[in-house]
Amino acid sequence: MTTPHASPLNATLDAVTQRVVERSATTRAAYLATMAMQRKAGTQRQGMGCANMAHAFAALPANDKLAVRAAKVPHVGMVTAYNDMLSAHQPYEHYPEAIRAAARAAGATAQVAGGVPAMCDGITQGAAGMELSLFSRDVIALATAVSLSHNVFDASLMLGICDKIVPGLLMGALQFGHLPAVFVPAGPMTSGLSNDAKAKVRQQYAKGEVSREALLEAESQAYHSSGTCTFYGTANSNQMLMEIMGLHLPGASFIHPGTPLRAALTTEAVRRVVLNTGLVDGSHSGPAITLADVVTEKSIVNGMVGLLATGGSTNHTLHLVAMARAAGIHIDWTDFAELSAAVPLLARVYPNGKADVNHFQAAGGMGFLMRELLSVGLLHGDVTTIMGLGLAAYTTEPWLDPAQAGALAWRDVPVQSGDEAVLRPVSHPFSADGGLRLLQGNLGRSVVKVSAVALEHRVVHAPAVVVADQLELLALYDAGKLQRDFVAVVRYQGPRANGMPELHKLTPPLANLQDQGFKVALVTDGRMSGASGKVPAAIHLSPEALADGPIARIQDGDMVLLDCEAGVLQLEVDADTLASRTATVPDLSHNSHGTGRELFGLFRQHAAMAEAGASPLWN
Repeated sequence: MTTPHASPLNATLDAVTQRVVERSATTRAAYLATMAMQRKAGTQRQGMGCANMAHAFAALPANDKLAVRAAKVPHVGMVTAYNDMLSAHQPYEHYPEAIRAAARAAGATAQVAGGVPAMCDGITQGAAGMELSLFSRDVIALATAVSLSHNVFDASLMLGICDKIVPGLLMGALQFGHLPAVFVPAGPMTSGLSNDAKAKVRQQYAKGEVSREALLEAESQAYHSSGTCTFYGTANSNQMLMEIMGLHLPGASFIHPGTPLRAALTTEAVRRVVLNTGLVDGSHSGPAITLADVVTEKSIVNGMVGLLATGGSTNHTLHLVAMARAAGIHIDWTDFAELSAAVPLLARVYPNGKADVNHFQAAGGMGFLMRELLSVGLLHGDVTTIMGLGLAAYTTEPWLDPAQAGALAWRDVPVQSGDEAVLRPVSHPFSADGGLRLLQGNLGRSVVKVSAVALEHRVVHAPAVVVADQLELLALYDAGKLQRDFVAVVRYQGPRANGMPELHKLTPPLANLQDQGFKVALVTDGRMSGASGKVPAAIHLSPEALADGPIARIQDGDMVLLDCEAGVLQLEVDADTLASRTATVPDLSHNSHGTGRELFGLFRQHAAMAEAGASPLWN
């Protein structure tokens, strides 16, 4: 393995990191003190009451029961998001039995500590269930904590992939950051109908040019088997994040399910987490690597860099903030924006290009990306990962070495990209910046992802069309009333109003209008899809309408300037006039009942601002 050339740390990266460290000093110290307080000198179950212990191992096989009872070997807890409705999570069905066997081979034992819910945004888009989506992250965090609360586990394995699942698992696991943890992916499905072709059919359907049957057939060809959806939305951004933050095995993110290499990586993940306990004969005789050691200010900044360098999901301007807060670390959108100006865009994966994550992997994948960023000082290379100190291991790729009877091994990634239309070196980036901008003005603060927005569409100056539901805007589109320049203002979509659902259904009609030559943009206190595309969208606007944000006082016809290049979002109404207006609050009672929404009233009432992660747990 070749160690990447050490380069001086990029000045912006260094400055942002130092600011994060200083901002987080008090909360990070409190977090680390809590973790130290929970750590034991031996196994976690040493000293447990006999009745407690008996309950813990009652259902285990005889040999495992003896091992757990002796309290000498590491005991690993699995937290699984398995269900067979999510294609990405269906492969997890048989992971527990494989992990138990791998743990025994590594001189340990393993149990399923608990399960967490895993919903599919692709199914709930545009429906009432989507209003539970964001808060499902916090439910998963709570369920993860409950799963690990039995206090019998010396390490944990997190089995989850998709949008809110990985953030929730990490938020929960971080409350047990005194233990080692490894995230275990299952991999993407093989490529089906291209993302570009799929998007075209969606736009054709929105224009009434193709039937619903044709749309369903196109979607079925795109999402066709077990594994993660192959576009670069939140799920695959999660996988990138876990790898660049050192929580995956190197190169583990994008290996297909059901392959020998995937099975070997899962076995190695078990061996690694057992090794990281440092437990030998019931005491910490070796060096331990805990989750709190891995998730630090530097690794969080590395995660932000990875998102920017790959054009990752805008949802992580919420999720990464919430994950960081779970470890006592405070980041904000200014940090994202300053890093974005310094981090080049090195990948083009749909919606930022025509390729999917399988093409990205074939072109060099995460190993190539991380090596390039390290070479110019755009990653902290001195972080602790599950592999130990430093990121050198993450510039390699896994393979089954025939010279070692097909054993798992790692080799250096190729020097050159396999396809520069998909993945490029830092010497020849797609753009000089990461494509995420902070927009500020008299409406508040929001973010916009411009990596897929053409230069000619990045400034929109047009009158507002104000609605309080995406279905209202779709009705105007269907009625032919949007054939003009406009800024769609979709308000009361924030976490406190209705749980902040993604407004994914707006993408095809707005894209159609843009294609027809109209200047269009979106301003919302809600979310767009993690695969935000070619229409400029100022999203996550804070403060939200229900928190008396100025967006609540915009009127139809008001002129709005959305300037992605200058970082401006401005309502062209003078301050006195705006202050004199009364906020228009629609009847939101329908957001509080049906499809389980009754159960989430406390979540809505106590949700933090979007820039603070939109979580009721870290408000």
